[in-house]
Amino acid sequence: MKGQLFVICGPSGAGKTSIIKEVLKRIDNVVFSVSCTTRPKRPHEVDGEDYFFITEEEFLRRVEKGEFLEWARVHGHLYGTPRSFVETHIAEGKDVILDIDVQGALSVKKNYPNAVFVYIAPPSYSDLKERILARGTEREADILVRLENAKWELMFMDEFDYIVINDDLQRAIETVLAILTAERSKVSRNLDRIEQFKMEVKGWKRW
Repeated sequence: MKGQLFVICGPSGAGKTSIIKEVLKRIDNVVFSVSCTTRPKRPHEVDGEDYFFITEEEFLRRVEKGEFLEWARVHGHLYGTPRSFVETHIAEGKDVILDIDVQGALSVKKNYPNAVFVYIAPPSYSDLKERILARGTEREADILVRLENAKWELMFMDEFDYIVINDDLQRAIETVLAILTAERSKVSRNLDRIEQFKMEVKGWKRW
């Protein structure tokens, strides 16, 4: 049985990174796809775990070779999902989680319509604004860009399969876990197993 592609999105400050990290700890046979980016590495980040940090020249070379499942320019920097990682793990039967922006998600949706799309939303825009301002780690100009991008991304919530309102982190984590579990139980994802059962009982007749 092939794995399933899960695309998890949400505006900056919605809490999707915290949710994904906890989900990965609590469910088996699922891997996180590490994206490539041209933005500078932050002090707490680890190359190869949080992102693959590469130059813009190298990024564009990979674009030309078709190595990205999707890519986009966000906040002035390039981000892309390595195609080979995703396709290899899905072929091996592992589920793959992508943490990408709405622009990237819409691109994936065109080529992988059977992927599962989950949107992590804040309780309200004003709440999101408070969260971003409370970080205190960015310049005012950068904060304004993030807030404007968030407005744009929130307009596309109805393009997703599931909406998870993160007004309580633990509840949001449980909801995402429930979504993954339910998707794994769909008949369409278990056709090989169903066929095996049918072969085992072939020839059975009702009394």
